[in-house]
Amino acid sequence: MVRPLPLPVVYDPRFQSWDNWSSLMVEAYAAQGLQIGITEDRWKDWAAGMMAIDIFQNEALPNPYLFENWQDWAAEVINAVNPRN
Repeated sequence: MVRPLPLPVVYDPRFQSWDNWSSLMVEAYAAQGLQIGITEDRWKDWAAGMMAIDIFQNEALPNPYLFENWQDWAAEVINAVNPRN
């Protein structure tokens, strides 16, 4: 039986605070050591660390330094990792 490759889990950022969304992502990727407790003003550095996680490296994640806010970046991350039909 062929098992599908695991897809990254990215939570929808809409209607969430930075603390809530980033905590969910940290929990989902605890084995990869994604930093917890990063304040919203440092979201771009945290996002750059997320891009280094192996499961995301083939997903063409957007560069966080090109975005003004984390919500827009996170929405683009969802578009990058969702299966393409």
